[in-house]
Amino acid sequence: MESQRNVTGIVLAAGEGLRMGVTKQLLPFRGTTILECVVNSALASSLQQVIVVLGHQAEEIAPTLKNRNLSLVVNPGYRLGQSTSLKAGLRTLAADAEAVLFLLGDQPLVTPAIINLILGAYRDSGSPIVMPVFAGRRGNPVLFSKETFSRMESLSDDCGARSLFGEYAARLLTVSVADPAIHFDIDTQEDYQRLLQLEHSDAAGTNAF
Repeated sequence: MESQRNVTGIVLAAGEGLRMGVTKQLLPFRGTTILECVVNSALASSLQQVIVVLGHQAEEIAPTLKNRNLSLVVNPGYRLGQSTSLKAGLRTLAADAEAVLFLLGDQPLVTPAIINLILGAYRDSGSPIVMPVFAGRRGNPVLFSKETFSRMESLSDDCGARSLFGEYAARLLTVSVADPAIHFDIDTQEDYQRLLQLEHSDAAGTNAF
């Protein structure tokens, strides 16, 4: 499937993070912010284009992403659910995009290597959906090929793209990764403290996962 190389990364970063009580996209991590770590990994990967979908406090978050080779989209309907951000990102795609990789804006430990592994599996298979799996459990980011785009446009506001997994189950491809980062997102203050502890453990040469 050598022709299927143009994959766009769509970083979903529009949510309010109500369980955090603060704007988690702006939380400090590795000398920058959580969202910037996600975006930097996307830009360092083999993705052809990177789109970041903002919503909550977009005016505060957008300046942190300046001077990067990406497209910013503001989703005014972000409170209606994640599917509104999926669709906002899809509507910004270049015409020649073959697939999209949806990255969560609160998964700063997902590396360019994980992204490239998923992209390679898609290039080799052409599967309509490619998702990473660690220890038998699926995670994020997940890739969707162009044939699924029309179905995503019909999703209800409070429904994410995972509703398509059953529809495409016979052709869905899972890719084993050796990194639990695909399961780790930042939803609560406890998650954020664990993230900082993991970083400290890594710096000390131990593994806290």
